[in-house]
Amino acid sequence: MPSSATVSGTIERFPEVLTEDEAIRYLRLDLIDIKDPSGTLAYYRRRGLLKATQIGKALRYRRIELERFLDELTRTNPR
Repeated sequence: MPSSATVSGTIERFPEVLTEDEAIRYLRLDLIDIKDPSGTLAYYRRRGLLKATQIGKALRYRRIELERFLDELTRTNPR
């Protein structure tokens, strides 16, 4: 079953393959004070922390990869 998040009082389903905007919302980068969330995703990709898949001309993020990324951040930087 896909994960979901509440957006403006409605439930939004996250598919298995996410667009960049969906990945930004999934990681909640849109809720913190980041001027360029897309640049943050690019930074994570350059550092090898997050993997994306090119489908056609667009980058997509597998939900399982975003979950792995969060698991790794939690493991290496627990608070």
